[in-house]
Amino acid sequence: MHALLIPVPVLETPDGPVFESNAIARYVTRLKVDNPLYGSSLIEYVLVEQWIDFTTLEIDANILCWFIPHIGFAVYLPPAEEAAISSLKRALTALNTHLASNMYLIGHSVTLADIIMICNLTLGFNRLLTKSFTSEFPRVERYFWTLVNQPNFHKILGEVKQAESVPAVQSNKPSQPKEPAKKEAKKEVKKEPAKPKVEEAAQEEEAPKPKAKNPLDLLPPSKMILD
Repeated sequence: MHALLIPVPVLETPDGPVFESNAIARYVTRLKVDNPLYGSSLIEYVLVEQWIDFTTLEIDANILCWFIPHIGFAVYLPPAEEAAISSLKRALTALNTHLASNMYLIGHSVTLADIIMICNLTLGFNRLLTKSFTSEFPRVERYFWTLVNQPNFHKILGEVKQAESVPAVQSNKPSQPKEPAKKEAKKEVKKEPAKPKVEEAAQEEEAPKPKAKNPLDLLPPSKMILD
């Protein structure tokens, strides 16, 4: 596979790289012939694989689906979170029932299935699964705290503390710089064209026109004495 397509973690081996944590765990476990971490029989080997699938698909996947949006690496969708929590509770209920009659997932000692299960649960206990949440699954609590305090687990995981609260949802949208306020262009006040002045002649009274001359006025004075 092309190097650019290989995700992390990656284990470099003499035969080439191996990627994905579960595949790496299987490889390392099988380096030793008849490793008890894979059980002591064919059925135990199959059960180890069964529980690895269970913890990967039912525990780890739902914890990540719940957790990742809270740290801003995925879009927060309330319906998706509710579905993940519901599925996780269903898986923990099944695990709690199994642990009613079992100290470990398979047989009477730690197997690879327990190692992967505890690693997946550690993320949940550390970041999401508060005491009020896990108290519904007392056998899971007993199983988890018993194993994380065993020397080999403690050496790798260190001191595990249970989350006190679920982290707040962080936005995954990059903050956008505010655009500088645009200066509003000064609006030019349009000068209204001057209204034409009313002609003074129209405002003033028109001068009286001369009366037309009577044609009789053109006759010579009458010689007739009227007195």
